[in-house]
Amino acid sequence: MKTPLIVGQGLAGTCLAWEFLRRGVDFHITDLGKGGSTRVAAGLINPITGKNFEPSWRIADFYPQAIAFYRSLEEEFCENLWHPLPVLRLASSEKEWAKISMKLNLPEVRSWMGNAQEAPTGFLGGVELVGGGWLDTRKFLELSADRFRELGLWAETGSPHIRCEGAAGLISGSMGEHRCAKGEILTVRADWPETHIRIGAGGWLVPIGGGCFRIGSTYDWDNLDETPTTAGLDRITALAVKLGGEAFEIIAHVAGIRPILRRSQPLVGKDESEDWFFNGLGSKGTLYAPGMSAMLADWILDDTRPAPEFVFPDALS
Repeated sequence: MKTPLIVGQGLAGTCLAWEFLRRGVDFHITDLGKGGSTRVAAGLINPITGKNFEPSWRIADFYPQAIAFYRSLEEEFCENLWHPLPVLRLASSEKEWAKISMKLNLPEVRSWMGNAQEAPTGFLGGVELVGGGWLDTRKFLELSADRFRELGLWAETGSPHIRCEGAAGLISGSMGEHRCAKGEILTVRADWPETHIRIGAGGWLVPIGGGCFRIGSTYDWDNLDETPTTAGLDRITALAVKLGGEAFEIIAHVAGIRPILRRSQPLVGKDESEDWFFNGLGSKGTLYAPGMSAMLADWILDDTRPAPEFVFPDALS
């Protein structure tokens, strides 16, 4: 095989590059230098998600792979990347709490249940979930890029291309209709508990150490740029008050575009020009990127085609 060029050094491209490197595959990687959602993402893994309080899609398959992958890179770099924290899932209304309560004894939910928790002021109920945490995505990308450069793998030429271009690739229309959404995040300093990731009221609050927290996020389906807005600031400030408290100092306000094709379920395949691609990680890329990278590497190197639910366009038909 000719030396492939991975285009895009976000979560998808970086995980695929590590997969190639560990298999002894010659490759190059490059990036357009426009940021991308991974650099500002919270890097969350939350095992039971959404309004319907359901396990993340295929989590039993992808979760062990993801944790093992990030732990292996921590050993590689002698740096902390994956920060496990239990999740405190909070309900704001009687309807929401009733829906959560109905599912607590389901086997697929019960396996993620932690200790009993009292809901903080302003919420009707709370459930602790184990297995949550956050990946330091910026450090992950920066350490990986430095290593790739040290090894002489950073280049702008190669064939075939493997496009890991995130939202930019989807917005170009190369994979048909997309569901990309702009999201804004605040980083704040506050004297709040740092024992749990809090999820509720349509947002999340993540302790990142040293009395600092990240809070998000908004969904804007129309204005797909990386510019923070006053409306976003107002929305997340309200979330901060609800999930943490009124006293906090804003340190940073950033925005990124989530690359979404379906329900944050990634896809791999080939486009019309016969370039490979890996996209659609959405808001759950930390969970899916390592396993999907291994799957794509198997397909490229060994011609082991993934199941149709992972392959474009099969999964959209």
